[in-house]
Amino acid sequence: MTPCSRRRFLKTGLAVGAAAVSNLPLLGAKGKATDWVTLGKSGVKVTRLAFGTGTMSGRVQRELGQESFTRLVRHAYDNGIRFFETAESYGEMHKMLGIALKGIPRDSYRLMTKVTTREGVVPQEKIDELRRLAQVDYFDVLLMHYQRVATWPADTARWQDGILDAKRKQALVGHGASVHGLPALRQFPGNKWLEVAMIRVNHNGTRMDAEQYNTQGLGDVPEVTRHVRKVHSEGMGVISMKLVGEGAFTQRSDRQTALKYAFQSAGVDSVTIGFKNTAEIDEAIENLNQALA
Repeated sequence: MTPCSRRRFLKTGLAVGAAAVSNLPLLGAKGKATDWVTLGKSGVKVTRLAFGTGTMSGRVQRELGQESFTRLVRHAYDNGIRFFETAESYGEMHKMLGIALKGIPRDSYRLMTKVTTREGVVPQEKIDELRRLAQVDYFDVLLMHYQRVATWPADTARWQDGILDAKRKQALVGHGASVHGLPALRQFPGNKWLEVAMIRVNHNGTRMDAEQYNTQGLGDVPEVTRHVRKVHSEGMGVISMKLVGEGAFTQRSDRQTALKYAFQSAGVDSVTIGFKNTAEIDEAIENLNQALA
């Protein structure tokens, strides 16, 4: 790790949660889409709006090609979005993000990845592989991806230990999990290992959590909201996804309402949205500013 990145790591990561709980936003918090907020006890500061790279598992972003994707990332950065997220399962997105962000000061943005908790994979080796692909010394946030059964806390014990070991080696700063399905989500409150929770949130349940993690129907908005508020009250940082219903919200009014619900009713810290053009970035910033106004 370079001296600069080591200083950045020590500054943001080793003061874990020193003032994080006291900085938890109240429901209805005011602000801007590009404000920096703290992800709970992880101590990691991110912008409220994140640039997602997983639309249709990254297919939409990959099909842009590197040149167009780089322009899109730079447009987001130049307009104040400094939080970028990807996942192992999104194909070439670590590599594409690494190229797009190359030359930008590492301490000026935050990078989150998600790992698939497979058997037979050594966590440190996988994390190192993803760091090399993304051309970074460390990830600001690393999540166990797509937890979808009630037994996930026991099933992923080896990965939890491996992630903490990688954290001690300064390969990451904050850690947590993303969830699909109510049985898995119900295990988030009270979990002492989690620092960051990534949860599907919008106003009408589209692509949200239900009893079946892969349901084609609507999710249970009231129950999901209760769990979001609970884990938030326990000091976890909450990042929400599916803010445009995985592309299902074709009306801007729905996209606006989803953002307003996520921040004003559920009380999340940050949201990630996948983009395919600059107009979508500009609209999302404007929509979130309105939701927070």
